[in-house]
Amino acid sequence: MNRRQLLQAGAALLGSMTGGLRVAAQTGGQEVPAPIEFTSAPSLEGLQLTWLHHSCVLFEAEGRRFLVNPFRPLGCTAGYPAPQVPADLVLLSSRLLDEGALDVVPGNPKVLFQPGDYRIEGIRVQGVRMPRGPRFGVNVGWRWTMAGIDIVHLGGAAAPITREQLILLSRPDVMLVPVGGGPKNYDPAAAKAAIEALQPKLVIPTMYRTAAADEQCELVPLQEFFSLFPAAAIQPAVSNPLILSAQALPPRGVIILSFGE
Repeated sequence: MNRRQLLQAGAALLGSMTGGLRVAAQTGGQEVPAPIEFTSAPSLEGLQLTWLHHSCVLFEAEGRRFLVNPFRPLGCTAGYPAPQVPADLVLLSSRLLDEGALDVVPGNPKVLFQPGDYRIEGIRVQGVRMPRGPRFGVNVGWRWTMAGIDIVHLGGAAAPITREQLILLSRPDVMLVPVGGGPKNYDPAAAKAAIEALQPKLVIPTMYRTAAADEQCELVPLQEFFSLFPAAAIQPAVSNPLILSAQALPPRGVIILSFGE
C-alpha cells in the first residue's frame, strides 16, 4: 500500500469513528484499565524497553536492537550519562543534540533521521513529518512494530496533531510523547490533547525536567503532566529494563507508565 492509499484508507476509518474520544472519556474518571503486568525476566516473545532518559529508549525484540533519540549530556540532560549502547538501528527525531547525538552511539548502526517509509531487517519503519517552527525545523515521529507491539515515538512534537498525522499515527499500542513544554515540545496540556487524538493504550512521557537538568533548562516537571490524569492511570515502572507482552496491554483505556527521573 502506497502513501496515498494509506491516507485514503485512514480517512475512511476516521469517517467511521463516532462518539467521544476513547482516552478523554476513560481518563476523566469513568474508566481506568487495570495495571499492566511487566517482567524483568528475559523473554523471546516480549518487547524489552530500556529507559535511557529524556526521550532515549532502547527497544529489543527478536534479536533486533532499535535505539531512539540518543542525546549528548548538556542542558536538560546535563546530569545523565550518554546513552552509549550498541544498536542495529538508530532513529533520530532531529539532529538536535538532545535527540539526535549520533556521536555517542558505538559501532556503525543503520541510521534514519528523515521522514519516509522504510524496510529495515524485515520491519516496516515509518517516519512522519511533524513541523515545529523555523527555529527547530522538522521533528520526525516514528512508527514500527516489534514483538507484535505497535510503537509510536513522537520525538519532540510540539504542534497539534494534524489530520494526516492522525491517519498515520493513531491507535498505537505504546506511544512516547514529550510532556515538559519549553520552546520545542508539548506542554502537559498539549501532550494530553495528543494522547486524546491518537488514542494509545500505553503512554510513556518523555522530555520533562529532572534533577539532571542545568539552570537553563525550560522544561517543567513530570508531576504537572500527571496532574491531568487520575492517579489510578499512573503506573510506575517495576524495573529498568522491563519486558512488555502484547497480551498484557489493556483492551480499553490508557495507562501512563512512569520511569521517574
